[in-house]
Amino acid sequence: MDINRIEKACAEKGLRMTEQRRVIARVVAEAYDHPDAEELYRRAIAVDPHISIATVYRTVKLFEDAGILERHDFRAGRSRYEEISDHHDHLIDLSTGRVIEFVNEEIEKLQRRVAEELGYELVDHRLELYGIPKGGKKPA
Repeated sequence: MDINRIEKACAEKGLRMTEQRRVIARVVAEAYDHPDAEELYRRAIAVDPHISIATVYRTVKLFEDAGILERHDFRAGRSRYEEISDHHDHLIDLSTGRVIEFVNEEIEKLQRRVAEELGYELVDHRLELYGIPKGGKKPA
């Protein structure tokens, strides 16, 4: 079986990879969305029913601490995860919870300019926009 990006990053960082960690790494690498730990658990046990929810939590924490995964708290009360990749921002659909990734160079320039005007060099940022589809109803 081919090694995925997350497994490769774990190897590069010297993390010991158990078979259960490999399964979780594959599940995260294949994620098209920003799943929370419970969703990662559901996907992982479809591959290996012996994986516990505690193992999923420990593994995502290990991957996060190693700089392989990024944790997001999109107001829903549950941390959601994604593989660290090229910079992008997020728009969260409050009616469905869907997370849309985007890059907008105008926003990037504005953020750098604001930091500079305030006497800072921008070294990192995180932008999360929250919205509902036009014509949609605001969630309760």
